[in-house]
Amino acid sequence: MDMRLTGKTAVVTGASRGIGLAVVRALVAEGMRVAAASRTVTPELKETGAVILTADLSTPEGPAEVIERATAELGDLDVLVNNVGGGDSGTELVGGFLTVSDEVWREVHDLNLLSAVRATRAALPSLLRRGGAVVNISSNGARMPAVGPIAYTTAKAALTAFGKALAEEFGPQGVRVNTVSPGAVLTAMWESPSGYGAAVAEAHGVEHERFLAGLPSNAGMTTGRFIQPDEVAALVTWLASPHAASVCGADYVIDGGAIKTV
Repeated sequence: MDMRLTGKTAVVTGASRGIGLAVVRALVAEGMRVAAASRTVTPELKETGAVILTADLSTPEGPAEVIERATAELGDLDVLVNNVGGGDSGTELVGGFLTVSDEVWREVHDLNLLSAVRATRAALPSLLRRGGAVVNISSNGARMPAVGPIAYTTAKAALTAFGKALAEEFGPQGVRVNTVSPGAVLTAMWESPSGYGAAVAEAHGVEHERFLAGLPSNAGMTTGRFIQPDEVAALVTWLASPHAASVCGADYVIDGGAIKTV
């Protein structure tokens, strides 16, 4: 299906790996001109042909700087994908509520929530002129806060609420805002020996590889496997496209059937 995105412009944050990298690849493949924002630049990101913007999106000034540089390079924006985030480092995130310091709470919320707030604020004048779309990458943990690190899942719950409120305010002005909430996606968060998955496995005294093999079934994923980044990217691409012109304020869960409630 032609997504009718050829020649349109987009910014994707957290673009160097995982879901962000997959989204950049998918949008470029649809003929979009993409600015890919990331703190680090990977060889895989370079290969996409996107305009690469290095920035620390967890800082107060980082997201606005990215939007300013992107619009200078590409012109007004049609799509903003707020993907940057993470809860994949730090032993504090594994140990439970009493191990999470104020500093960690601030860091996690700066990255997972406020980066999206700041990028969207900076991009909205451009998006309003273009009748654009915002897609926020949240998590199914926003609906099941106890299944993940408390600072991370509460930040994602706030991000989901932010998207809903933003859609209500700016939908009548022509800007669609939607949320994608993945479950366990096969990324470095789970696979890396220094990532969150390895830390959880160690905390439970389980070999990392064995932990990963059992995670989909233990998480109640009826598909029995991890989600692939490309699957999330396909959903993001559709939401960004004119085919989803009447979808506004929605939260699409893509979690392999882990959430069992209506």
